[in-house]
Amino acid sequence: MSEFIYSIVMWTARIHDEIMGMNDGWGYYNSDKKLHFIVMGIIGMIVVLAAYFIFKLLQNHPLVIAFIYAFTVMIVLTFSIEIGQGFYGTGNMEMEDVVAGMGGFLFFFVIFALVRGIFLLIFNLLRGNDRKKRKKQR
Repeated sequence: MSEFIYSIVMWTARIHDEIMGMNDGWGYYNSDKKLHFIVMGIIGMIVVLAAYFIFKLLQNHPLVIAFIYAFTVMIVLTFSIEIGQGFYGTGNMEMEDVVAGMGGFLFFFVIFALVRGIFLLIFNLLRGNDRKKRKKQR
């Protein structure tokens, strides 16, 4: 089991180094915290969308369960990345990175929830008008 965990930590450390190299290579020079914000936000949304799809198959209102699941996964993932950075010396192990990563996830989730809410509102308004027309025709 320890070899499995060791390989996961090495894998995440390599990915972290690769992202930092791409960031610097492309001339962006974003800070470690800004990259945590962006990358963890994107990963969090991937987890939310996957969980949302799975839970939608299981019940009527899956977004809350998907958020709770994704939030839990993101906490574990951000802490494991920080522990890996501290263990392998690929970055500074800081609580601010965890907060930045979780902030990115929450930011992307709020944007998703707002866009989804607007689409549902428009859909329900259009659908409601269609239902009123059908009732008048009867």
